[in-house]
Amino acid sequence: MSKVLIKSRPALANHEAIRRTGVTIEALPEGTVLHILAHPSADNAQGSQAAFAAAGLSLRAVAPGQWFAVKDTVMSDEQIDALAATLNPWADIVDQSHGRVRILISGKKSTKVLAKGTAVDVSLSAFPIGHASTTLIGHISAHLTRISDENFELTVLRGFAESLWDDLARMSIEFS
Repeated sequence: MSKVLIKSRPALANHEAIRRTGVTIEALPEGTVLHILAHPSADNAQGSQAAFAAAGLSLRAVAPGQWFAVKDTVMSDEQIDALAATLNPWADIVDQSHGRVRILISGKKSTKVLAKGTAVDVSLSAFPIGHASTTLIGHISAHLTRISDENFELTVLRGFAESLWDDLARMSIEFS
């Protein structure tokens, strides 16, 4: 059976970055989002760290034995297959690149904006760099990762990207 490729427009293609005093909200490139699922018998991901680094992927913890591996550029099917072969038998990969959208919220006021929409304590002491959590932002489920002191990555299902964008725009309006 041949593979049918459907060209789609990026979910937030017509959304310019929102720049307010102390906070910026911008769509990240729709590159690669892989859901990594460790086999129950797997010890840990340590042996596979080099494979992720070699592929230019950053890991985001999702749940015990589960991670999102992300990067800003698109990986080919062949590259994903090669990574899957490297991870075998430790873990399986589910390509979520077309089903998930990433949004960056950054700046000194980013924690204040996020605090309006989620119950997660996003202070640096409670939510350090590299920490991740699946949470609700308003009524939308999102995966939240702190990528630096003032930068957060939100990963959301594609169908909810515009709603989350609009919510973040409203939550940041006081910093106009």
